Amino acid sequence: MEQVIVQPFYDPARSYTDNFNDGPFGLFVGPEYHPPGRDPQHSFLGYKVYEPFGIPAGPLLNSRFVNAALDMGFDIPVYKTVRTRKYASHPWPNVLAVKVDGDLTLDKTRLVASEDYSEPLSITNSFGVPSFDPDFWQPDIAAAVAHERPGQVVVASYQGTKSSDGSVSGYIADFVLGARLLKETGVKVIEVNLSCPNEGTSNLLCFDVVRASQIVEAIKNEIGNIPLVIKLAYFQNVALLEELLKMVGTSIAATSSINTISAEIVDETGAQALPGEGRLRSGVCGHAIKWAGLGMARKLARLRDDLGLNFSIIGVGGMGTPADYKEYREAGADAVMAATSAMWNPLLAREIKEHADGI
Repeated sequence: MEQVIVQPFYDPARSYTDNFNDGPFGLFVGPEYHPPGRDPQHSFLGYKVYEPFGIPAGPLLNSRFVNAALDMGFDIPVYKTVRTRKYASHPWPNVLAVKVDGDLTLDKTRLVASEDYSEPLSITNSFGVPSFDPDFWQPDIAAAVAHERPGQVVVASYQGTKSSDGSVSGYIADFVLGARLLKETGVKVIEVNLSCPNEGTSNLLCFDVVRASQIVEAIKNEIGNIPLVIKLAYFQNVALLEELLKMVGTSIAATSSINTISAEIVDETGAQALPGEGRLRSGVCGHAIKWAGLGMARKLARLRDDLGLNFSIIGVGGMGTPADYKEYREAGADAVMAATSAMWNPLLAREIKEHADGI
């Protein structure tokens, strides 16, 4: 097995706070990438980009990370998911390697974690969607947007938080407030995370199609013509995905999927690997979930055609090579993003661009 030796730009050996304050690390802060001597050839939600490739919500913790991604040639970086109020991260560790025999299919429910970050690389990440107050992230997102070059677009991701009284109306109102706060930053594209737990239930929000559609409608009423991306989990139930798209398909600009696949994460003794209540199960990303990301891209492309819709598809999950990028584009993805592989390979965007002619 080939050992990964490049230092990741997010250091799993350090806490979330240390990474936030001191990162990014390694080659990710290397020399600025200069695109080829041509104009941007591709369109992403109405904006021209050199290549419709980037990093999804998660590892780009603040403007330093986003700016480094832009400098390294990732033309569509997503500022990590924020909230309307401060929200603490889960305790360290937050990232561990996991051993997966083949694909992480839905019937594989328990994985052994380690610190062996080697190829083919899959990891679990468990952060709890932390956030600073808007007083921090509003000017910080604005700084990231200001760092865009021609041919690049920064996306900002966010999600709602349960209201103090636990009401549905308060929950939806928080999504609206978050949208308003993001709009004030000047960001050109907004992503709402529907792949998070539906507050007050154990189900993911995107699987509650009625609630999700109410939230999307409320957000669009707030942001107007700003393109809205909805971040989705893997839908095994195609009929449910079709129902969601029928409800929101004319309001959204794009889908982004998948997020992760959940599994029980244990250490070599079989004990819970991530300390704390509610952390036995954690999301897994990387090579082992590529099948699911590709599967969702194909499902979305087919349903888009069947329903006569025109939203864009952002393919995410297990993308690690130029060949993977091509496979996603051929599956129907209009743009592709990589998180795990980009963390360990800061030159990935350059490799994609060098091999992307004709895609």
